[in-house]
Amino acid sequence: MNLPTKSASDNPEWKLLLAAISGVPSDREPVRNLLDKPPDWNSLLRLADRHGVSSLLYQKFLKLADAIPAAALAWLSQGYEHNIHKSLFLTRELVRILDCAEGLGITVIPYKGVVLSEIYYGDIAMRQSGDMDLLVRVRDVARLKDAIRALGYTERVMIPENAEAHYIKSGYEWTFDSAAGKNLLEIQWALQPRFYAVDFDMERLFERAVGVTVAGRRMKTPSPEDLLLVLSLHAAKHVWARLIWLCDIAQILQRELDWEWIRDQAKKLGIERILHVTLILANRLVDAKVPGKIESAIQADLAAGEFAQQIAISIAGGVEYEEQKISYFRLMMGLRERKMDRMRFFMRLAFTPGPGEWEVVRLPQVFFPLYRVVRIARLAGRFVRE
Repeated sequence: MNLPTKSASDNPEWKLLLAAISGVPSDREPVRNLLDKPPDWNSLLRLADRHGVSSLLYQKFLKLADAIPAAALAWLSQGYEHNIHKSLFLTRELVRILDCAEGLGITVIPYKGVVLSEIYYGDIAMRQSGDMDLLVRVRDVARLKDAIRALGYTERVMIPENAEAHYIKSGYEWTFDSAAGKNLLEIQWALQPRFYAVDFDMERLFERAVGVTVAGRRMKTPSPEDLLLVLSLHAAKHVWARLIWLCDIAQILQRELDWEWIRDQAKKLGIERILHVTLILANRLVDAKVPGKIESAIQADLAAGEFAQQIAISIAGGVEYEEQKISYFRLMMGLRERKMDRMRFFMRLAFTPGPGEWEVVRLPQVFFPLYRVVRIARLAGRFVRE
């Protein structure tokens, strides 16, 4: 694919990591060639862990064991074993939660995590999984939340009872801890907070969901086309900071996809540029094969190429974007190709209060409209500090 050239990086560990997680799994030569000059193994392993690709690195290095220091291979092996145990635990918990929801007549759609690993990588332990992500219809959020509490989970952030309805309207997820760890479960009724101004039709996503089998349990998960858009949005929200998200995109691109539907849906949602940046980055960094059906559209989107160039450099340099900074919000607005979506983003960002505002001051429900004033004041304060 004739996309803009890769951003150069003189970091040998970065080059080796990209070569190891890219392309055909059995293709050892590019990696072996880079091993002629030994890397800083501690730096490489830390880099792989930060990007969530240690399991993928381990699988490639197993085929090159004669060229890998025993200590590095042992460290990766230990992490891989830990990931197996974690994945098995999460799978058992997922089945328990799905059984509970099914008994209540609630449809739940898991995605990412062990489901993504099993369906697209062929092994629940191939991809590092830290939690469970479940999509649920907005009308079922309260009932499912109560059921999850009964299973031994507790909310990560306690929302005031009189603010719950407002939170469900403006937010998108509830995060839960358990005795086994923090942030183990997220139930989501939207893909992003409302102010991002991507109004995905969740009911249609549920209708398009496909049946899969994970650990012998039948369940539904988003269609590959939906998942491509969902994961592109998720990666964009975090400025594509981890390589594992691009590896996920690369796995989905190996499927036969309905590109006419994908392009039409991205256009309706106003996220064509986000999709294009995601595909460019996946192509540049992890050698994902982007079909010719969308290549011309990507090449015509010059702004997407510029954003991808900037972001690729940031990823390689380990730059972190703080999601509550004005500079971050500017970037998110710039990623939208339509003026009306940028305006909707700005207006919703300015006037949609959330947990931060509720923590600053507690108001009776009758005075909830005043939280918009608190929101504007807090955003103005950030703007002055930056």
